[in-house]
Amino acid sequence: MRNPSLKNKFIYKCVNIRASRKVCRKGSQQVKKTKIVKQFILAALLLATLISCNNTGGKRIEDNLFALDTYISFVVSTGKDQDSRAGLDSAIKRIQDIEKRMSVTLPDSDISKVNKAAGKEPVKVHSDTFYVIQKAIQYGELTQGSFDISIRPVGELWDISGDNPRVPYKTEIEQLLPLVDYRKIKLDEQEQTVFLEQEGMSIDLGGIAKGYAGDEVVRILKEHGVSHALVNLGGNIAVINGKEDGSPWRIGIQNPRLDDDSERRGHVAAITTTGNSIVTSGDYERYMVEVYKQTGKRYHHIFDPETGRPTQNSVISVTIVTESGIDADALSTALFVMGVEKGLKLANELEGIEAMIIDEGKTIYLSEGLKDQISAIHSDYNAVD
Repeated sequence: MRNPSLKNKFIYKCVNIRASRKVCRKGSQQVKKTKIVKQFILAALLLATLISCNNTGGKRIEDNLFALDTYISFVVSTGKDQDSRAGLDSAIKRIQDIEKRMSVTLPDSDISKVNKAAGKEPVKVHSDTFYVIQKAIQYGELTQGSFDISIRPVGELWDISGDNPRVPYKTEIEQLLPLVDYRKIKLDEQEQTVFLEQEGMSIDLGGIAKGYAGDEVVRILKEHGVSHALVNLGGNIAVINGKEDGSPWRIGIQNPRLDDDSERRGHVAAITTTGNSIVTSGDYERYMVEVYKQTGKRYHHIFDPETGRPTQNSVISVTIVTESGIDADALSTALFVMGVEKGLKLANELEGIEAMIIDEGKTIYLSEGLKDQISAIHSDYNAVD
């Protein structure tokens, strides 16, 4: 039986195609241009497939932008009582404002200022930033540290998404692990300040900010009367209601082992939804490709805060389905780190949270409420009851 009290305390990231970073610069952001373009094309094709299933003749606005270190696509319906264009413009501006405050690479962002002041003094931040950090700490508590935004020093050491990825020495990792502890992030709600207790600490909201941005997009579009929409924030899917004809959206979940698939089928399964956020985290998104080719070891970007190394627990993909994008974003990472047994147990305990976890044996594990929403499972994968 699920525990609604957990929802009250903690609950307030379909295709998952996240961008990786490298050589092309936009402002102070660095992105791996080739990989991003390739992923954006795939995302556009998948999104086109989704929306083409609903050929009702209704008018739509489609738009996209680059923000939050990824490409974002919008499909918004128009209608008699809808101010769709104005709503979409407002939503885009909102995303850009969130990026300016929460980017870890922009030197004047709230996050950069907090990181620079680590061990020295508290930093006053925007209410947006404070809220997201507060939520991140709550998920640190809920998952006993499996979700930890203070992992950044270790992530920089590996530089998996950067220009110089490498496997660090054990001693290097051990030296930085004391800096990884969400409990050392101190908040003053009255002053709206954030303080990192130890010099050298740094935080990164990359595992939760897109979920918050998706929630804000949905809120703004609804305020402008939009009754049907699908937004893809680099793999974080958010929808408003179903399609214009009343049918649900059918969202494809990316095949986490597409490179090994003789069928080259992009989806491992499909999830139907009429108003949820769907977020997937996987070890295929960002990893050391050359090392993998040479050794068969997949050093990916989802770190275990306890070890300071890429999580190795047989999980290769986690999808979360829930109303709130910020919850889905954080939990997709947390359950990946927690593993199949603990992750599925937590999902079944939380009210309004559903999960799909895939392990390296290509077994699909589903939370109790998701089984009726899954279809078109890939023949190479086995869903267990």
